Amino acid sequence: MSIELVATGGDVYAEITPAGAYYATSSPDQEGNRVTLLQVLREGSLAPFRLEAAQRWTQARNAEEALRSLFRLQRLGLLRGTVHPRARTSERLEDILPPVLAQLSDTQKTLLADEDGFYLAAAGFTHEAAEELAGLSADLLSLQSRHGRLLKNNLHVNTESWALVDPAGRSELGFWPLFIGQHRFMLVINGTPRLQDQSFVILAQVLDDRYR
Repeated sequence: MSIELVATGGDVYAEITPAGAYYATSSPDQEGNRVTLLQVLREGSLAPFRLEAAQRWTQARNAEEALRSLFRLQRLGLLRGTVHPRARTSERLEDILPPVLAQLSDTQKTLLADEDGFYLAAAGFTHEAAEELAGLSADLLSLQSRHGRLLKNNLHVNTESWALVDPAGRSELGFWPLFIGQHRFMLVINGTPRLQDQSFVILAQVLDDRYR
C-alpha cells in the first residue's frame, strides 16, 4: 500500500513503483525525473526517508523544492512510501533472473537479451528459441536506432517498444527496450505483459546494480 513519504508514527522508506521503474529505464534520455527515480531505486531501501536524501536525489536547491519534486512523482504513481523496504539480494544474476522474468508474462515466457544479440536469461523458452529471439532483439534495437528520429520527431511515437500483434491488436510477442547506464537490453515477452508487477522493479534494480 502506498503511503506519504512524510508520515508520522514510524520510519518511511522511498521506493519506485513498477510504473516508475518502467519510466526510468524505457529511454536513453536521462532527464531530471529519470535520474531522481534511479537514485531512489539505488538508495531508497537503505535508510528511512530524510530531507537530505531528497535533496541529493533530486539535485534541488533546497528542501522545499526537493519535496515538491518527490511529491509530484508520487502523485504520478512513479514513487511511493513504504514501511517495509525491499531487501537487497546477494544471489547471482543468473539465479535471480529466470523466476523474475517468468512473472512478467501471463504465459511465463520471457527473456532478456543484450544489444549484441546474446540472451542473459530466459523463462519458458527453449535454448534454441531464446538464441533466435536474442538475435532478433539486436536487429530491432539497430532498426530503432536508424529510424528513431522519424518515429519520435515526425510521427510523435513516444515509445521504443515493438510487438507482433494478432488481428485484434493484442500483442503475441512484445519487445521492450531497457536502458541501464550506457547499456541497452531487450525484454522479450510472450503473451500479455505484466510490467505492473513488482518483479519489474526487481529486474530494474538487479540490472542497475550490475551494469550502471
